[in-house]
Amino acid sequence: MSALLRQIPANIPQDIRKIRIENSHLTELPRGSFENVSALEYLWLNFNNITVMHIKSLEYLPALQELRLQGNKLSSVPWTAFQDTPTLKILDLKHNRLDVLPEHALRYLPNLTYLDLSSNQLTIISRDVFYNWPVYQRSQRTEGQIEAISNAVLALHDNPWICDCRLRGFVQFIKSVGPPIILMNSYLTCSSPKFRTGKFFHEVELNSCMKPLTSALDTNLTVPAGLNITLTCFVQASPSPAVWWTYALKLLRAFNVTTEPISEETVRSELLIPAARPADAGNYTCTAANFLGNTSVAINLRVVAPWASTTPRGWAPMAPAEPGAHVEVRIAKQTVYGITLEWFAAAAAAAEPGETWYTLLVGRYDAAQKDTIYIGPGVNTYSVTDLLPATKYEVCVAVRNQAPRKGQCVVFVTGSDVSQMEQREKLIHIVVIVCAMVLAVPAGMYACTAEALPGCLARCPRACPRRRRGGQAQAAGSKESTLDSIPAGSEDGLCRPDDIHSTRRPPAREELGKTRPPHRNSADLY
Repeated sequence: MSALLRQIPANIPQDIRKIRIENSHLTELPRGSFENVSALEYLWLNFNNITVMHIKSLEYLPALQELRLQGNKLSSVPWTAFQDTPTLKILDLKHNRLDVLPEHALRYLPNLTYLDLSSNQLTIISRDVFYNWPVYQRSQRTEGQIEAISNAVLALHDNPWICDCRLRGFVQFIKSVGPPIILMNSYLTCSSPKFRTGKFFHEVELNSCMKPLTSALDTNLTVPAGLNITLTCFVQASPSPAVWWTYALKLLRAFNVTTEPISEETVRSELLIPAARPADAGNYTCTAANFLGNTSVAINLRVVAPWASTTPRGWAPMAPAEPGAHVEVRIAKQTVYGITLEWFAAAAAAAEPGETWYTLLVGRYDAAQKDTIYIGPGVNTYSVTDLLPATKYEVCVAVRNQAPRKGQCVVFVTGSDVSQMEQREKLIHIVVIVCAMVLAVPAGMYACTAEALPGCLARCPRACPRRRRGGQAQAAGSKESTLDSIPAGSEDGLCRPDDIHSTRRPPAREELGKTRPPHRNSADLY
């Protein structure tokens, strides 16, 4: 007792009939642990740290009648090991970590009179475990001679039983079992599912298992843009299925999906699409699966989005902005393949940062529809990659489903001279354009904040005279007069102060580095 033994002693006398080693440090029973004590009848190894039991650990013990392994750490038992102990009558395995009982577990225990499996981690077992037990089989063959058969005590209480269809046969066995098999505690209770927690076996009626059957109230939906949309599917199955949603063959993030039971065999799964946009249109598939198979139902979503005159091109109308829902957006860095955005929500919007999610809209500036990306709570950066050269893009960030405000969008143009960019090991060079100012940094990309859209940039084409370059006249709408073709450091196509009623003159090119605010420094953008 309480000895610092880490293995079975090798010098045990051969005529020993009883061994008791408890509260020690045994961690395993290796092969042939007791090969020199073939007369052993009682083996008590309670309250050790045994985690492994070799399939031949009980070899050479034909006379063993009692094996007690209570309070160890066994997660499985090699049940075929009991072929070497045909006279075993008492097997105590309570307070271990057994979670599986195979159908053949009791087949090699024909003379048991006491089996204790209580206080383990058993959740689902088949009734065939006991139908294959020789003790039970003998009782069924000699129903009129039950008194001639020794009773067998069975302890199965204090396990976390999952009372669904998979346990149906075992529950029926427990309800019908009688002498010579006697339950130490016949009030076995359910641990799950929740609506059966704490109920006794004799109080529940379990149905047969069923493959999932999915359905939806409406498989074709047409909704206005800007609203929060919830897609719902119902699944009838037993046992409870795993449910997931896919869109364009991509698994949707779990934080937008909620699944809950509404009856014993029916669950409801809901997919939230915040601030629906035309880009969200398409087929959404709800799939359910259990061990019997899987089925799915598709819901077609159509988003109607008439553009408002005050809405910037490419954006769908959204819900009115909430007070304090402003987000500061900046370009954190550039890479060979794209840019990385970083944003910071205002104090009111970030009052609950653990619950605040964002909507990120990315696409070509002239695209009628842009990709919508929902960013979960706690994330404030996103990388835009795989950009096309010589293309104007627009990216906006909004809190939840609010419309982007000024300063929450970035417009940029990728460079057209790819070979030159590769020589510089850069694909993108950024210039922040604020109405009548151009920052002199390497050519190739121009970035414009939302402060210049749509007001200033919309007025510039009307207020600014066209200029000639290289002696060639520029026709109205010519590419040279657009934002895409303005070279860095040039004033071509820019508004004059008197044209836009401004009292501040644009600084000279050599003074730009001194007058521009720190947050617009080109070094910060890299």
